[in-house]
Amino acid sequence: MPDHCDLPAFDARARPAMRPLRARAKSVVEALFEAALAGADGLSAAHCVHELWMRGEMAINVERALERLWKHASSSIPEWLPMRHIQWLPQAYEVAGRFRADTGRNNIYLVLLDYSDSRDEPYGIYVGMSHHAPSVRFDQHKAGIRAAGSVLKRGLEVLTGPTLHLQHIARAQAARIEEGLAEALRDEGLFVQGGH
Repeated sequence: MPDHCDLPAFDARARPAMRPLRARAKSVVEALFEAALAGADGLSAAHCVHELWMRGEMAINVERALERLWKHASSSIPEWLPMRHIQWLPQAYEVAGRFRADTGRNNIYLVLLDYSDSRDEPYGIYVGMSHHAPSVRFDQHKAGIRAAGSVLKRGLEVLTGPTLHLQHIARAQAARIEEGLAEALRDEGLFVQGGH
């Protein structure tokens, strides 16, 4: 494992979909993670966890890394990193990355849904659009304000990362993307709500 003094720099401000650690060896990513934890650098550590996740790291290892990250750097973890392991997160990034839009006032958002009581795959996904920030819209759903029943009853958290590039977009495009993204995620075998 590389010495922490010899670790390469990377742009931790990059969007997670850009995967700034994609070209790094696993041992380097792991060493960067340890260094980030030692420095309570939640943003850099989040990129390390995210990169291993996107490479298909075992769920138990991702969960352990998330636990350690929350223990050592909770105040600086970016909102785009989910709080729990989701097997199909790499697919969500890949599918959402196919969509592009012009600037405007609307946002596309994804919400992780809990179906552990009724489905073999414990998680589903809700696709929505709003002129509110995704976190604000999620809070509205949970408070019963223009709420989708699936989010009100089963919403766990906003999955911010896959749709960061689909924020502040034109309304007509947002409506088209909302529908197209929901359909594309269904085509990948995910259980999808919303998207209308």
